[in-house]
Amino acid sequence: MTTAVTAPVVPDARERGWLTPLELALLGAIWGASFLFMRVAAKDFGAMPLVELRLALGSLVLLPFLWRARSQFPLKLWPKLAIIGAINSAVPFMLFAWAAQRAPAGIGAISNAMTVLFTALVGFLFFHEKIGARRSIALVAGFAGVVVLASDKTAGGEQVGWAVAAGATASFLYGIGINLVRRHLTGLPPAAVASATLGASALLTLPFAIATWPTHAVPVKSWLSVGMLGVVCTGLAFVMYYRLIARIGASRASTVTYLIPVFGVAWAWLLLDEPLTIKMGIAGAMILGSVAFSQRAAK
Repeated sequence: MTTAVTAPVVPDARERGWLTPLELALLGAIWGASFLFMRVAAKDFGAMPLVELRLALGSLVLLPFLWRARSQFPLKLWPKLAIIGAINSAVPFMLFAWAAQRAPAGIGAISNAMTVLFTALVGFLFFHEKIGARRSIALVAGFAGVVVLASDKTAGGEQVGWAVAAGATASFLYGIGINLVRRHLTGLPPAAVASATLGASALLTLPFAIATWPTHAVPVKSWLSVGMLGVVCTGLAFVMYYRLIARIGASRASTVTYLIPVFGVAWAWLLLDEPLTIKMGIAGAMILGSVAFSQRAAK
């Protein structure tokens, strides 16, 4: 999951009380499934080819939005788009894909929940934003949850610490990227920005993907997983997310963060038979609880 430019809330008279919760749940289920698809495809494709395909497919789905707003994207803006894309998409996607080769899908999904806390921390450290006592407590609790998660083991007895570190680093980069987008790309159409940053990231990643492209035949299930990851979990999910932001605002839309780990763990348990360990449950509760605590402080 990534977030980008916020948009003004546009009231919709047709909105029903059940529509927003339904769409939030659907988006949480889609983004939670992204960790399942990465887990399935990463071992066959490798991290860089997997990320390349995800970026390219996601960018193509969103390309009509970029084409429609092309006059707002002059050539001088593209180096900035490429840098932000690398920070907010290419490198985090690669880290999560690398982690998916080494740890259960639920590990990445739980780590991803730290994005909200890291966004506040980056704003405090680099952009002079106030963080407050409540958010400071939430950060400490969240980090403690990450430590608990990193001490867990797979069913085979292997440590997942490095995979957790990769997921936490990806979430930290998301936090940097979100702050950069807020300050440098606000006012541009969000879906167009997403297409531009994903496309620029795909070009940056392409040489590494070619160099590490698998020499063996990739199973159909991995190709299908990549397709779902790029088209649905990246492209279409961004469209849904930005529609939600436009209708209900960024703060309410960001509550999808609570649902991603729940669905990520549930999909992995249901479809991959990955167990939910006690430490995963404790860590997830600590991280999600700290995110809820920090969000409550922000209201």
